[in-house]
Amino acid sequence: MIELTDIYKQYRMGPNTVTALGGVSLEVPTGAFAAIVGPSGSGKSTLMNIIGCLDTPDSGSYRLAGEEAAELSDNRRSEVRNRHIGFVFQAFNLLTRANALENVELPLIYRGIGARRRREVATQMLERVGLAERMHHLPSELSGGQRQRVAIARALVGTPSILLADEPTGALDTTTGEEILALFEELNAEGMTVLLVTHEPELAARAETVVRLLDGGVSAIENAKEQRS
Repeated sequence: MIELTDIYKQYRMGPNTVTALGGVSLEVPTGAFAAIVGPSGSGKSTLMNIIGCLDTPDSGSYRLAGEEAAELSDNRRSEVRNRHIGFVFQAFNLLTRANALENVELPLIYRGIGARRRREVATQMLERVGLAERMHHLPSELSGGQRQRVAIARALVGTPSILLADEPTGALDTTTGEEILALFEELNAEGMTVLLVTHEPELAARAETVVRLLDGGVSAIENAKEQRS
């Protein structure tokens, strides 16, 4: 599903050049549950942005489901993001003036799906994440955990094959974070590929594979499932 080979990414910061990724190679098979961990500045978010086709590497190869990402047109890249990748972020990134249902409908609007079908699918997804009774509430009227559930419903409404979650429980209390992680495990059990960026070891340990980043490179790849057994 995800194949990265010798990925480099640098950023200019004033007169300095910072290497965010320095030769990362990684394979994530279809249906895997992998956690990407590492200290601040290790390249976690940069790697996630490249995997999610939100950014492009300076060099190296990134193949997503057999397609070379660097060769995708802007339109095709947008289509890949919309149809194949669901994003969940720590900051939720919800539209503040739209209610929960309208936020979840958004990816389907970009696909050109009609209003009736859009509302039907979005409603089903909000029911899936336990927010059927809150779908007409604005984000400001929801708790942090509820807002994250809306964000997850929005990520899932287009039935993506990959779910990318960047510190999805960082702004949540322990109990709510556990509920969100349990939902990720349920989705993975149904066949979805899940990539979780986290700095929390106890969350990373729930994944099948833990990819450790350090100074822009992969320092270790661990089989967490074997360590738990």
